[in-house]
Amino acid sequence: MPQKSPFTLDLLPKTTDVLSYVFPSGKQPSEKAIWIDANNTSKSLSPRQLLYWVKRLGVGLDRLGVKQNEAVMMYSSNHIFVPVLYLGVAGSGRVFTGCNPAYGVNETAFQLENTGSKILLVEPRFLAVVLKAAQKNNFPRERIYLFSDEPCEEQEGVKDWRTLLGSEQEAQGWQWHRMSAEESKTRTAVLNYSSGTTGLAKGVMISHENVIANVEQSIYCRNLEQPHTPDQAPAERWLGFLPLYHAYGQLWSITAAAITETPCFYMRSFNYSEWLGHIQKHRITHLQTAPPVLVMLAKRPETKDYDISSLTNILCGAAPLSKELQNEVSERYKLKVVQTWGMTEVTCSCLHVPGGMDDRSGSVGYIDPNSEMKLIDDDGKEVGVGERGEIYVRGPNVCLGYWRNEKATKDSFDDEGFLKTGDVAVRNEKGWYWIVDRKKELIKVKGFQVPPAELEAVLLGNDDIADAAVVGLQGDHEELPRAYVVLKDGAKGKVSEKDIQDWTAQHVAKHKRLDGGVKFIDEVPKSPSGKIQRMVMRNWAKADAEEMKGKPVKSKL
Repeated sequence: MPQKSPFTLDLLPKTTDVLSYVFPSGKQPSEKAIWIDANNTSKSLSPRQLLYWVKRLGVGLDRLGVKQNEAVMMYSSNHIFVPVLYLGVAGSGRVFTGCNPAYGVNETAFQLENTGSKILLVEPRFLAVVLKAAQKNNFPRERIYLFSDEPCEEQEGVKDWRTLLGSEQEAQGWQWHRMSAEESKTRTAVLNYSSGTTGLAKGVMISHENVIANVEQSIYCRNLEQPHTPDQAPAERWLGFLPLYHAYGQLWSITAAAITETPCFYMRSFNYSEWLGHIQKHRITHLQTAPPVLVMLAKRPETKDYDISSLTNILCGAAPLSKELQNEVSERYKLKVVQTWGMTEVTCSCLHVPGGMDDRSGSVGYIDPNSEMKLIDDDGKEVGVGERGEIYVRGPNVCLGYWRNEKATKDSFDDEGFLKTGDVAVRNEKGWYWIVDRKKELIKVKGFQVPPAELEAVLLGNDDIADAAVVGLQGDHEELPRAYVVLKDGAKGKVSEKDIQDWTAQHVAKHKRLDGGVKFIDEVPKSPSGKIQRMVMRNWAKADAEEMKGKPVKSKL
Protein backbone atom coordinates (compact mmCIF):
# COMPACT_ATOMS: atom_id res chain seq x y z
CA MET A 1 0.00 0.00 0.00
CA PRO A 2 1.46 3.42 -0.95
CA GLN A 3 2.80 5.50 1.93
CA LYS A 4 1.30 8.98 2.21
CA SER A 5 3.12 12.00 3.54
CA PRO A 6 2.36 12.71 7.20
CA PHE A 7 1.81 16.35 6.19
CA THR A 8 -0.99 18.05 4.25
CA LEU A 9 -1.17 21.50 2.68
CA ASP A 10 -4.17 23.33 1.25
CA LEU A 11 -2.67 24.29 -2.11
CA LEU A 12 -5.88 25.17 -3.93
CA PRO A 13 -6.01 28.87 -2.92
CA LYS A 14 -2.51 29.38 -4.34
CA THR A 15 -2.87 27.25 -7.47
CA THR A 16 -2.76 29.57 -10.48
CA ASP A 17 -0.03 30.66 -12.91
CA VAL A 18 3.46 31.23 -11.51
CA LEU A 19 3.31 34.99 -12.06
CA SER A 20 0.02 35.36 -10.17
CA TYR A 21 1.48 33.16 -7.43
CA VAL A 22 4.40 35.57 -6.97
CA PHE A 23 2.20 38.64 -7.53
CA PRO A 24 -1.25 37.81 -6.10
CA SER A 25 -4.13 40.12 -6.95
CA GLY A 26 -4.64 42.95 -4.44
CA LYS A 27 -1.15 42.77 -2.92
CA GLN A 28 1.43 45.48 -3.62
CA PRO A 29 4.82 44.10 -4.75
CA SER A 30 7.66 44.52 -2.28
CA GLU A 31 10.37 47.10 -2.92
CA LYS A 32 12.97 45.07 -1.01
CA ALA A 33 15.99 43.99 -3.08
CA ILE A 34 15.70 40.23 -3.57
CA TRP A 35 17.84 39.34 -6.60
CA ILE A 36 21.26 40.89 -6.07
CA ASP A 37 24.53 40.69 -7.98
CA ALA A 38 27.07 39.21 -5.55
CA ASN A 39 29.98 41.10 -7.14
CA ASN A 40 28.21 44.43 -7.44
CA THR A 41 25.35 44.87 -4.99
CA SER A 42 24.28 48.12 -6.64
CA LYS A 43 22.79 45.84 -9.29
CA SER A 44 19.61 44.38 -7.87
CA LEU A 45 15.90 43.88 -8.49
CA SER A 46 13.01 44.08 -6.08
CA PRO A 47 9.73 42.29 -6.86
CA ARG A 48 8.25 45.64 -7.85
CA GLN A 49 11.09 46.32 -10.29
CA LEU A 50 10.94 42.77 -11.62
CA LEU A 51 7.23 43.10 -12.39
CA TYR A 52 7.92 46.27 -14.39
CA TRP A 53 10.42 44.37 -16.57
CA VAL A 54 8.11 41.36 -16.84
CA LYS A 55 5.31 43.57 -18.19
CA ARG A 56 7.63 45.13 -20.75
CA LEU A 57 8.71 41.63 -21.79
CA GLY A 58 5.08 40.52 -22.06
CA VAL A 59 4.33 43.40 -24.43
CA GLY A 60 7.36 42.48 -26.55
CA LEU A 61 6.49 38.78 -26.80
CA ASP A 62 2.93 39.68 -27.79
CA ARG A 63 4.23 42.03 -30.48
CA LEU A 64 6.60 39.38 -31.85
CA GLY A 65 3.68 36.97 -32.19
CA VAL A 66 4.97 34.36 -29.73
CA LYS A 67 1.81 32.39 -29.05
CA GLN A 68 0.51 30.83 -25.86
CA ASN A 69 2.25 27.51 -25.02
CA GLU A 70 5.16 28.25 -27.38
CA ALA A 71 8.71 28.03 -26.01
CA VAL A 72 11.29 30.74 -25.40
CA MET A 73 14.86 29.54 -24.84
CA MET A 74 17.59 31.08 -22.67
CA TYR A 75 21.33 30.38 -23.02
CA SER A 76 22.92 32.27 -20.16
CA SER A 77 24.75 32.08 -16.87
CA ASN A 78 23.18 33.56 -13.74
CA HIS A 79 22.36 37.26 -13.56
CA ILE A 80 19.59 39.32 -12.01
CA PHE A 81 17.45 39.48 -15.15
CA VAL A 82 17.07 35.70 -15.43
CA PRO A 83 14.10 35.79 -12.99
CA VAL A 84 12.49 38.37 -15.30
CA LEU A 85 12.74 35.96 -18.21
CA TYR A 86 11.68 32.90 -16.20
CA LEU A 87 8.61 34.50 -14.62
CA GLY A 88 7.79 36.68 -17.62
CA VAL A 89 7.83 33.89 -20.20
CA ALA A 90 5.98 31.31 -18.08
CA GLY A 91 3.68 33.85 -16.44
CA SER A 92 2.54 35.23 -19.79
CA GLY A 93 1.42 31.77 -20.87
CA ARG A 94 4.50 30.78 -22.82
CA VAL A 95 7.01 28.05 -21.93
CA PHE A 96 10.45 28.86 -20.48
CA THR A 97 13.35 26.56 -21.32
CA GLY A 98 16.93 27.12 -20.13
CA CYS A 99 19.91 25.64 -21.94
CA ASN A 100 23.13 24.82 -20.11
CA PRO A 101 25.69 27.43 -21.27
CA ALA A 102 28.38 24.74 -21.07
CA TYR A 103 26.68 22.94 -23.97
CA GLY A 104 28.40 22.75 -27.32
CA VAL A 105 26.84 23.34 -30.73
CA ASN A 106 25.22 19.94 -31.18
CA GLU A 107 23.71 19.82 -27.68
CA THR A 108 22.35 23.36 -28.05
CA ALA A 109 20.97 22.65 -31.53
CA PHE A 110 19.16 19.59 -30.20
CA GLN A 111 17.39 21.51 -27.44
CA LEU A 112 16.56 24.38 -29.78
CA GLU A 113 14.98 22.01 -32.29
CA ASN A 114 13.30 19.77 -29.71
CA THR A 115 11.61 22.64 -27.86
CA GLY A 116 10.55 24.38 -31.06
CA SER A 117 11.54 27.66 -29.40
CA LYS A 118 10.38 30.81 -31.17
CA ILE A 119 12.83 33.20 -29.50
CA LEU A 120 16.37 32.61 -28.21
CA LEU A 121 18.04 34.92 -25.68
CA VAL A 122 21.78 34.48 -25.26
CA GLU A 123 24.40 36.02 -23.01
CA PRO A 124 26.81 37.85 -25.35
CA ARG A 125 29.89 35.80 -24.46
CA PHE A 126 28.12 32.64 -25.68
CA LEU A 127 26.89 34.07 -28.96
CA ALA A 128 29.29 32.12 -31.20
CA VAL A 129 27.98 28.73 -30.02
CA VAL A 130 24.36 29.82 -30.35
CA LEU A 131 24.84 31.17 -33.89
CA LYS A 132 26.37 27.86 -35.01
CA ALA A 133 23.54 25.91 -33.36
CA ALA A 134 20.96 28.18 -34.96
CA GLN A 135 22.57 27.70 -38.36
CA LYS A 136 22.25 23.91 -38.01
CA ASN A 137 18.51 24.36 -37.44
CA ASN A 138 17.96 27.21 -39.91
CA PHE A 139 16.79 29.25 -36.93
CA PRO A 140 16.33 32.91 -37.98
CA ARG A 141 18.99 35.27 -36.66
CA GLU A 142 16.41 38.03 -36.15
CA ARG A 143 14.80 35.80 -33.51
CA ILE A 144 18.01 35.76 -31.44
CA TYR A 145 18.62 38.49 -28.84
CA LEU A 146 21.58 39.37 -26.61
CA PHE A 147 20.60 38.85 -22.98
CA SER A 148 22.62 40.60 -20.27
CA ASP A 149 22.16 42.68 -17.14
CA GLU A 150 23.75 45.60 -19.03
CA PRO A 151 22.71 47.17 -22.35
CA CYS A 152 24.55 45.55 -25.29
CA GLU A 153 25.76 46.83 -28.62
CA GLU A 154 24.54 44.85 -31.63
CA GLN A 155 26.84 41.91 -32.48
CA GLU A 156 26.82 39.79 -35.64
CA GLY A 157 23.45 41.29 -36.53
CA VAL A 158 22.00 40.26 -33.14
CA LYS A 159 20.30 43.01 -31.13
CA ASP A 160 19.94 43.61 -27.40
CA TRP A 161 16.88 42.02 -25.80
CA ARG A 162 15.85 45.47 -24.63
CA THR A 163 14.93 46.27 -28.24
CA LEU A 164 12.08 43.77 -28.14
CA LEU A 165 10.58 45.16 -24.92
CA GLY A 166 7.51 47.34 -24.71
CA SER A 167 7.70 50.93 -23.49
CA GLU A 168 6.98 51.97 -19.92
CA GLN A 169 3.58 53.31 -21.04
CA GLU A 170 2.73 50.07 -22.85
CA ALA A 171 3.82 48.07 -19.80
CA GLN A 172 1.39 49.95 -17.57
CA GLY A 173 -1.50 48.75 -19.70
CA TRP A 174 -0.33 45.14 -20.07
CA GLN A 175 -2.06 42.43 -18.05
CA TRP A 176 -1.44 38.71 -18.03
CA HIS A 177 -4.09 36.02 -17.95
CA ARG A 178 -4.48 34.77 -14.39
CA MET A 179 -4.95 31.03 -14.68
CA SER A 180 -7.59 28.99 -12.92
CA ALA A 181 -6.50 26.06 -10.77
CA GLU A 182 -7.54 23.69 -13.57
CA GLU A 183 -5.45 25.53 -16.16
CA SER A 184 -2.53 25.56 -13.73
CA LYS A 185 -2.60 21.76 -13.55
CA THR A 186 -2.50 21.20 -17.31
CA ARG A 187 -0.42 24.02 -18.78
CA THR A 188 3.35 23.72 -19.08
CA ALA A 189 5.32 26.55 -17.49
CA VAL A 190 8.87 25.22 -17.86
CA LEU A 191 10.76 22.67 -19.94
CA ASN A 192 13.77 21.37 -18.05
CA TYR A 193 15.83 18.63 -19.66
CA SER A 194 16.46 15.20 -18.13
CA SER A 195 17.24 11.73 -19.42
CA GLY A 196 14.66 10.23 -17.05
CA THR A 197 15.52 6.64 -16.18
CA THR A 198 16.90 5.78 -19.60
CA GLY A 199 17.90 7.12 -23.00
CA LEU A 200 18.64 10.59 -24.32
CA ALA A 201 17.75 13.93 -22.74
CA LYS A 202 14.06 14.77 -22.86
CA GLY A 203 12.09 17.92 -22.10
CA VAL A 204 10.26 17.52 -18.79
CA MET A 205 6.94 19.35 -18.85
CA ILE A 206 6.65 21.19 -15.54
CA SER A 207 3.21 22.68 -15.02
CA HIS A 208 2.37 25.89 -13.17
CA GLU A 209 0.82 23.77 -10.42
CA ASN A 210 4.03 21.71 -10.20
CA VAL A 211 6.15 24.81 -9.56
CA ILE A 212 3.77 26.28 -6.99
CA ALA A 213 3.25 22.98 -5.18
CA ASN A 214 6.96 22.23 -4.93
CA VAL A 215 7.83 25.70 -3.64
CA GLU A 216 5.10 25.40 -1.00
CA GLN A 217 6.19 21.87 -0.08
CA SER A 218 9.84 22.89 0.19
CA ILE A 219 9.15 25.96 2.32
CA TYR A 220 6.86 23.94 4.58
CA CYS A 221 9.52 21.28 5.12
CA ARG A 222 12.17 23.93 5.73
CA ASN A 223 10.03 25.35 8.54
CA LEU A 224 9.50 22.00 10.30
CA GLU A 225 11.19 21.36 13.67
CA GLN A 226 12.38 24.96 13.93
CA PRO A 227 12.63 26.63 17.37
CA HIS A 228 10.53 29.53 16.06
CA THR A 229 7.42 30.14 13.98
CA PRO A 230 7.93 31.25 10.34
CA ASP A 231 6.88 34.85 11.12
CA GLN A 232 9.42 35.04 13.97
CA ALA A 233 12.30 33.43 12.06
CA PRO A 234 15.65 35.23 11.93
CA ALA A 235 16.39 36.94 8.62
CA GLU A 236 18.05 34.74 6.03
CA ARG A 237 20.47 35.49 3.20
CA TRP A 238 21.02 33.04 0.34
CA LEU A 239 23.76 32.61 -2.24
CA GLY A 240 22.41 32.01 -5.76
CA PHE A 241 25.18 29.96 -7.35
CA LEU A 242 23.01 27.06 -8.52
CA PRO A 243 22.40 27.34 -12.29
CA LEU A 244 19.15 29.13 -13.07
CA TYR A 245 18.67 27.26 -16.33
CA HIS A 246 17.56 24.23 -14.31
CA ALA A 247 15.18 23.10 -11.59
CA TYR A 248 17.11 23.42 -8.30
CA GLY A 249 18.17 27.04 -8.90
CA GLN A 250 14.79 28.02 -10.34
CA LEU A 251 12.90 26.74 -7.31
CA TRP A 252 15.03 28.33 -4.59
CA SER A 253 16.95 31.25 -6.11
CA ILE A 254 14.03 32.59 -8.15
CA THR A 255 10.61 31.53 -6.90
CA ALA A 256 11.15 30.65 -3.23
CA ALA A 257 13.30 33.78 -2.83
CA ALA A 258 10.36 35.84 -4.14
CA ILE A 259 7.76 34.14 -1.95
CA THR A 260 9.83 34.37 1.25
CA GLU A 261 11.32 37.77 0.30
CA THR A 262 14.80 36.47 1.03
CA PRO A 263 17.78 38.36 -0.46
CA CYS A 264 19.60 36.05 -2.87
CA PHE A 265 23.09 37.05 -4.03
CA TYR A 266 23.75 35.80 -7.57
CA MET A 267 27.05 34.36 -8.79
CA ARG A 268 27.50 34.09 -12.56
CA SER A 269 29.46 30.86 -12.19
CA PHE A 270 30.99 28.79 -9.44
CA ASN A 271 34.51 29.40 -8.20
CA TYR A 272 35.26 28.00 -4.76
CA SER A 273 37.39 30.85 -3.39
CA GLU A 274 34.95 33.46 -4.72
CA TRP A 275 32.08 31.43 -3.27
CA LEU A 276 33.72 31.46 0.17
CA GLY A 277 34.39 35.18 -0.19
CA HIS A 278 30.72 35.89 -0.93
CA ILE A 279 29.60 33.89 2.10
CA GLN A 280 31.97 35.97 4.24
CA LYS A 281 31.14 39.33 2.65
CA HIS A 282 27.36 38.98 2.48
CA ARG A 283 26.99 36.99 5.71
CA ILE A 284 25.12 34.17 3.96
CA THR A 285 23.02 32.09 6.38
CA HIS A 286 21.53 29.33 4.21
CA LEU A 287 22.81 27.40 1.21
CA GLN A 288 21.11 25.10 -1.25
CA THR A 289 23.75 22.89 -2.82
CA ALA A 290 24.97 19.44 -3.88
CA PRO A 291 27.50 16.94 -2.44
CA PRO A 292 30.57 18.10 -4.44
CA VAL A 293 30.47 21.44 -2.62
CA LEU A 294 30.39 19.64 0.74
CA VAL A 295 33.44 17.67 -0.38
CA MET A 296 35.21 21.00 -0.90
CA LEU A 297 34.12 22.28 2.51
CA ALA A 298 35.52 19.12 4.08
CA LYS A 299 38.75 18.85 2.07
CA ARG A 300 39.91 22.13 0.55
CA PRO A 301 42.61 23.93 2.60
CA GLU A 302 41.66 27.48 1.53
CA THR A 303 38.39 27.25 3.49
CA LYS A 304 40.26 28.20 6.67
CA ASP A 305 41.13 31.60 5.13
CA TYR A 306 37.48 32.73 5.18
CA ASP A 307 34.98 33.49 7.91
CA ILE A 308 31.89 31.44 7.05
CA SER A 309 30.51 31.40 10.60
CA SER A 310 27.29 33.10 9.42
CA LEU A 311 26.18 29.78 7.87
CA THR A 312 23.55 27.97 9.92
CA ASN A 313 21.93 25.57 7.44
CA ILE A 314 22.88 23.70 4.25
CA LEU A 315 20.23 21.96 2.16
CA CYS A 316 21.92 19.24 0.12
CA GLY A 317 20.41 17.39 -2.82
CA ALA A 318 20.92 16.58 -6.54
CA ALA A 319 23.12 13.52 -5.81
CA PRO A 320 23.76 10.98 -3.02
CA LEU A 321 25.48 12.29 0.13
CA SER A 322 27.12 9.92 2.60
CA LYS A 323 26.28 10.39 6.24
CA GLU A 324 30.02 10.47 7.00
CA LEU A 325 30.56 13.52 4.80
CA GLN A 326 27.34 15.11 6.04
CA ASN A 327 28.40 14.74 9.64
CA GLU A 328 31.99 15.87 9.03
CA VAL A 329 30.75 19.18 7.60
CA SER A 330 28.10 19.57 10.33
CA GLU A 331 30.67 19.08 13.08
CA ARG A 332 33.42 21.21 11.59
CA TYR A 333 31.28 24.26 10.87
CA LYS A 334 28.70 23.90 13.66
CA LEU A 335 25.67 23.94 11.39
CA LYS A 336 22.89 21.68 10.15
CA VAL A 337 23.21 19.76 6.89
CA VAL A 338 19.71 18.81 5.80
CA GLN A 339 19.26 16.27 3.03
CA THR A 340 16.61 16.26 0.31
CA TRP A 341 15.85 13.95 -2.60
CA GLY A 342 14.33 14.76 -5.94
CA MET A 343 14.72 14.81 -9.69
CA THR A 344 13.73 17.01 -12.61
CA GLU A 345 10.53 15.00 -13.08
CA VAL A 346 9.24 15.96 -9.60
CA THR A 347 9.95 19.66 -10.36
CA CYS A 348 12.83 19.61 -7.91
CA SER A 349 12.24 17.60 -4.73
CA CYS A 350 9.92 15.10 -3.05
CA LEU A 351 11.63 14.02 0.18
CA HIS A 352 12.99 16.34 2.88
CA VAL A 353 14.56 16.10 6.30
CA PRO A 354 12.81 18.80 8.41
CA GLY A 355 14.77 22.04 8.11
CA GLY A 356 15.28 22.54 11.84
CA MET A 357 16.37 18.98 12.60
CA ASP A 358 19.98 17.97 13.17
CA ASP A 359 19.82 14.52 11.56
CA ARG A 360 23.03 12.47 11.38
CA SER A 361 21.65 9.27 9.82
CA GLY A 362 22.10 10.10 6.14
CA SER A 363 18.34 10.01 5.59
CA VAL A 364 16.54 12.05 2.93
CA GLY A 365 13.60 12.40 5.31
CA TYR A 366 9.84 12.36 4.96
CA ILE A 367 7.66 12.40 1.85
CA ASP A 368 6.71 15.97 0.95
CA PRO A 369 3.17 17.14 1.83
CA ASN A 370 0.29 15.91 -0.39
CA SER A 371 2.52 13.28 -2.04
CA GLU A 372 2.70 9.51 -1.74
CA MET A 373 5.26 6.82 -2.53
CA LYS A 374 5.59 3.11 -2.94
CA LEU A 375 8.78 1.05 -3.18
CA ILE A 376 8.71 -1.59 -5.92
CA ASP A 377 11.09 -4.56 -6.24
CA ASP A 378 12.41 -6.13 -9.46
CA ASP A 379 9.36 -8.42 -9.63
CA GLY A 380 7.00 -5.44 -9.64
CA LYS A 381 5.82 -6.06 -6.08
CA GLU A 382 5.56 -3.43 -3.37
CA VAL A 383 8.00 -3.95 -0.50
CA GLY A 384 7.66 -3.16 3.18
CA VAL A 385 9.72 -1.55 5.93
CA GLY A 386 13.46 -2.14 5.63
CA GLU A 387 13.26 -3.63 2.14
CA ARG A 388 14.84 -2.17 -0.99
CA GLY A 389 12.62 -0.94 -3.79
CA GLU A 390 12.48 1.58 -6.62
CA ILE A 391 10.71 4.80 -5.63
CA TYR A 392 7.38 5.34 -7.38
CA VAL A 393 5.87 8.73 -6.54
CA ARG A 394 2.59 10.56 -7.10
CA GLY A 395 1.76 14.14 -6.10
CA PRO A 396 1.08 17.71 -7.23
CA ASN A 397 4.77 18.30 -7.96
CA VAL A 398 5.10 15.36 -10.38
CA CYS A 399 5.54 16.47 -14.00
CA LEU A 400 3.01 16.17 -16.81
CA GLY A 401 5.35 13.98 -18.84
CA TYR A 402 7.92 14.43 -21.60
CA TRP A 403 7.65 17.07 -24.33
CA ARG A 404 6.78 15.58 -27.72
CA ASN A 405 7.52 12.08 -26.46
CA GLU A 406 4.37 10.09 -25.70
CA LYS A 407 6.18 6.77 -25.50
CA ALA A 408 8.65 7.96 -22.87
CA THR A 409 5.77 9.50 -20.92
CA LYS A 410 3.75 6.30 -21.00
CA ASP A 411 6.75 4.17 -20.03
CA SER A 412 7.56 6.42 -17.05
CA PHE A 413 4.23 6.09 -15.23
CA ASP A 414 2.45 3.00 -13.90
CA ASP A 415 -1.26 2.26 -14.20
CA GLU A 416 -2.02 4.21 -11.02
CA GLY A 417 -0.25 7.36 -12.21
CA PHE A 418 2.91 6.89 -10.12
CA LEU A 419 6.17 8.12 -11.66
CA LYS A 420 8.91 5.48 -11.82
CA THR A 421 11.99 7.32 -10.60
CA GLY A 422 14.82 4.81 -11.08
CA ASP A 423 16.19 5.52 -7.58
CA VAL A 424 16.20 2.72 -5.01
CA ALA A 425 15.39 3.40 -1.35
CA VAL A 426 14.48 1.80 1.96
CA ARG A 427 12.16 3.24 4.59
CA ASN A 428 11.71 2.69 8.30
CA GLU A 429 8.56 2.37 10.37
CA LYS A 430 8.52 6.14 11.05
CA GLY A 431 8.27 7.00 7.34
CA TRP A 432 11.90 8.09 6.87
CA TYR A 433 13.67 7.18 3.62
CA TRP A 434 17.29 6.43 2.65
CA ILE A 435 18.55 6.31 -0.94
CA VAL A 436 20.60 3.12 -1.34
CA ASP A 437 21.07 2.59 -5.08
CA ARG A 438 20.20 3.76 -8.57
CA LYS A 439 18.30 1.59 -11.01
CA LYS A 440 18.29 4.13 -13.83
CA GLU A 441 21.08 4.49 -16.36
CA LEU A 442 21.69 8.12 -15.49
CA ILE A 443 25.16 9.25 -14.34
CA LYS A 444 25.32 12.19 -11.91
CA VAL A 445 28.42 14.39 -12.27
CA LYS A 446 28.68 17.23 -9.75
CA GLY A 447 24.88 17.14 -9.51
CA PHE A 448 24.48 17.42 -13.30
CA GLN A 449 22.83 14.70 -15.38
CA VAL A 450 24.83 12.75 -17.96
CA PRO A 451 22.79 10.29 -20.06
CA PRO A 452 25.01 7.35 -21.09
CA ALA A 453 23.09 7.01 -24.36
CA GLU A 454 24.09 10.55 -25.32
CA LEU A 455 27.79 9.92 -24.78
CA GLU A 456 27.54 6.59 -26.58
CA ALA A 457 26.03 8.35 -29.59
CA VAL A 458 28.90 10.85 -29.56
CA LEU A 459 31.49 8.06 -29.39
CA LEU A 460 29.91 6.19 -32.28
CA GLY A 461 30.47 9.31 -34.37
CA ASN A 462 34.22 8.65 -34.11
CA ASP A 463 35.48 6.85 -37.23
CA ASP A 464 37.84 4.68 -35.17
CA ILE A 465 35.14 3.27 -32.87
CA ALA A 466 33.08 0.18 -33.72
CA ASP A 467 31.00 0.12 -30.52
CA ALA A 468 30.90 1.76 -27.09
CA ALA A 469 29.12 1.74 -23.76
CA VAL A 470 29.30 4.36 -21.00
CA VAL A 471 28.74 3.90 -17.28
CA GLY A 472 29.40 5.81 -14.07
CA LEU A 473 32.64 5.15 -12.21
CA GLN A 474 32.25 5.78 -8.48
CA GLY A 475 35.15 7.77 -7.09
CA ASP A 476 35.66 9.50 -3.76
CA HIS A 477 32.24 11.12 -3.08
CA GLU A 478 31.63 11.50 -6.81
CA GLU A 479 30.69 9.72 -10.03
CA LEU A 480 32.51 10.12 -13.36
CA PRO A 481 31.64 8.93 -16.88
CA ARG A 482 33.73 5.96 -18.04
CA ALA A 483 33.65 4.51 -21.56
CA TYR A 484 34.20 0.92 -22.63
CA VAL A 485 35.18 1.08 -26.29
CA VAL A 486 35.53 -1.43 -29.10
CA LEU A 487 37.96 -0.12 -31.72
CA LYS A 488 37.72 -0.91 -35.41
CA ASP A 489 40.45 -3.28 -36.58
CA GLY A 490 42.28 -0.56 -38.49
CA ALA A 491 42.55 1.62 -35.35
CA LYS A 492 43.90 -1.02 -32.98
CA GLY A 493 47.42 -0.20 -31.86
CA LYS A 494 47.21 3.27 -33.41
CA VAL A 495 44.61 4.97 -31.19
CA SER A 496 45.07 5.30 -27.42
CA GLU A 497 42.53 5.61 -24.60
CA LYS A 498 43.65 9.22 -24.11
CA ASP A 499 43.02 9.94 -27.79
CA ILE A 500 39.40 8.91 -27.29
CA GLN A 501 39.12 11.01 -24.10
CA ASP A 502 40.55 14.08 -25.81
CA TRP A 503 38.37 13.66 -28.90
CA THR A 504 35.21 13.31 -26.80
CA ALA A 505 36.08 16.41 -24.76
CA GLN A 506 35.88 18.45 -27.96
CA HIS A 507 32.29 17.34 -28.60
CA VAL A 508 30.55 17.56 -25.21
CA ALA A 509 30.01 19.89 -22.27
CA LYS A 510 32.69 19.84 -19.55
CA HIS A 511 30.68 17.74 -17.09
CA LYS A 512 30.14 15.05 -19.75
CA ARG A 513 33.84 14.46 -20.44
CA LEU A 514 35.15 10.94 -19.89
CA ASP A 515 36.97 11.83 -16.69
CA GLY A 516 36.41 8.28 -15.45
CA GLY A 517 38.66 7.08 -18.25
CA VAL A 518 38.41 4.90 -21.34
CA LYS A 519 39.01 1.16 -21.49
CA PHE A 520 39.34 -0.84 -24.67
CA ILE A 521 37.37 -4.09 -24.78
CA ASP A 522 36.66 -6.78 -27.39
CA GLU A 523 32.87 -6.62 -27.21
CA VAL A 524 30.12 -4.61 -25.48
CA PRO A 525 27.93 -7.03 -23.49
CA LYS A 526 24.39 -7.01 -24.91
CA SER A 527 21.16 -8.94 -24.51
CA PRO A 528 19.82 -11.09 -27.39
CA SER A 529 17.66 -8.10 -28.39
CA GLY A 530 20.75 -5.90 -28.67
CA LYS A 531 20.30 -3.87 -25.48
CA ILE A 532 23.46 -2.98 -23.53
CA GLN A 533 23.62 -4.96 -20.31
CA ARG A 534 24.03 -2.05 -17.91
CA MET A 535 24.38 -4.21 -14.82
CA VAL A 536 27.40 -5.98 -16.31
CA MET A 537 28.91 -2.60 -17.20
CA ARG A 538 28.34 -1.27 -13.68
CA ASN A 539 30.07 -4.32 -12.22
CA TRP A 540 33.03 -3.72 -14.53
CA ALA A 541 33.21 -0.09 -13.43
CA LYS A 542 32.99 -1.10 -9.77
CA ALA A 543 35.92 -3.50 -10.17
CA ASP A 544 37.90 -0.88 -12.12
CA ALA A 545 37.25 1.71 -9.41
CA GLU A 546 38.72 -0.65 -6.79
CA GLU A 547 41.76 -1.16 -9.03
CA MET A 548 42.22 2.56 -9.54
CA LYS A 549 42.06 3.52 -5.86
CA GLY A 550 44.98 5.70 -5.00
CA LYS A 551 45.48 6.79 -8.60
CA PRO A 552 44.64 10.42 -9.42
CA VAL A 553 41.45 10.88 -11.44
CA LYS A 554 40.85 14.22 -13.13
CA SER A 555 37.85 15.98 -11.64
CA LYS A 556 36.96 19.66 -11.69
CA LEU A 557 33.74 21.47 -10.90
